[in-house]
Amino acid sequence: MKKVFSILLCLMVAVVVKAQDDPVVMTINSKPIKLSEFVYSYKKNNGPDVIEQKSVKEYVDLFVNYKLKVEAALDAHYDTLTSYNKEFRQYRDQQVLPTLINEGDVEAEAQKIYNEYKERVGKDGLVLPQHILLMTGQNASDSLVAVKKQLADSLYNVLKKGGDFDALVKKYSQDPGSARRGGEIGWVSKGQTLKAFEDAVFSLKKDEISKPVLSEVGYHIIRVKDKKQLDPYDSLRADIMKFIERRSLRQQIAQNRLKDIAKQKNETEQQVMDARADSISAIDENMKYLIQEYHDGLLLYEASNRTVWEKAANDEAGLKKFFKKNRKKYAWDEPRFKGIAYHTKDAADIKAVQKAVKGKKFDEWAQILRTTFNNDSVLRIRVNKGIFKKGDNALVDKMEFGVADAKVKEIKNFPHTAVFGKLLKTPEEMSDVKALVVADYQEAMEKDWVKDLRAKYPVTINWDVIDKIKE
Repeated sequence: MKKVFSILLCLMVAVVVKAQDDPVVMTINSKPIKLSEFVYSYKKNNGPDVIEQKSVKEYVDLFVNYKLKVEAALDAHYDTLTSYNKEFRQYRDQQVLPTLINEGDVEAEAQKIYNEYKERVGKDGLVLPQHILLMTGQNASDSLVAVKKQLADSLYNVLKKGGDFDALVKKYSQDPGSARRGGEIGWVSKGQTLKAFEDAVFSLKKDEISKPVLSEVGYHIIRVKDKKQLDPYDSLRADIMKFIERRSLRQQIAQNRLKDIAKQKNETEQQVMDARADSISAIDENMKYLIQEYHDGLLLYEASNRTVWEKAANDEAGLKKFFKKNRKKYAWDEPRFKGIAYHTKDAADIKAVQKAVKGKKFDEWAQILRTTFNNDSVLRIRVNKGIFKKGDNALVDKMEFGVADAKVKEIKNFPHTAVFGKLLKTPEEMSDVKALVVADYQEAMEKDWVKDLRAKYPVTINWDVIDKIKE
């Protein structure tokens, strides 16, 4: 009984020590956030590659806002969406799947690859051949085949009399790949080359030269440069490991292990991965918070997109109102040309283009020009449409901004050029600076959203814990 009590006491002390090492740094909506999670997030977002680094105290507000948005997403039940869960598990499983195997499993796969290759090589071993190829092709005429055979016989006779094989390869071989290497095609085993070529190669002794051999591609004169049995596993292990990494076979090994585990436990693969993620998170703090980061980050995106980003981008009335209220903010420091710079095949289309869009809404110009002038297989005009500042377009620079030395690039078959539109000193409507307005509108909406979240969800910061964190 004393022994049991002693064990329980030790466990209780360990829990207390752990709690002291990892105190609660804040509570958000009554949910405690441990110091370890806050420090993990701070370090992740304030590494050496981050341009605008924050102090610990500056980061507190960012972290709280982040967690408040996650709470809003949870309250909206975005975590129950099929699309969310599918994406979350994909990210999470990329990290968890490799933990199903160890280096021993990879070693076993490497040994398996070696054994399978050794079986394919068999007792005949490996051969390093060189060849002179005189190409005929599968549909060659009888006359061409006869010519190539005559040349092959001549070369073989030269070799029999001591001719230089390497020199003949360089001069006559029509295999561009091997010719650059003296006719060498690399070590081969049975089953890797054309049957006629293979039969000849494996019948030759080292340094022996074959008579001309006809295959599907032409005549070969073959010399066996070397022969050997497959090297032992230890000699090839490094190359096999590189092959495993290059072909991403670790992933396949882990996937096969996952299938085996699921079959043994009579569970789905997803159930196995869920359990594995929980068990790894219990012992690996970095993995735990990485998974938490995936979970919260995807929820944050879903909530932000629905509440701010997409909503603001599609709120035309709100954008126009925001632009009107903040119009001075979007004043330009120099004039802009709002219109088109265009090139036509025929001179008559210069005025026809202007007539087609005159009086129409600027947003409609592209569609009007496309359907009027380029609606069939023949292009009549080439157009650049936009709001241009000096330096954006050479044709606009020359014809609207008076840049005399602007170099307008000629477009073949489109010799006639013109611009049409108007110079603006300041944006005349929201659409002229829409990208800027949308970004600012989103920022304003996000500030209002965070303000509402801080009023809705209680937040308590343990500053005594925060103050002890080292930068």
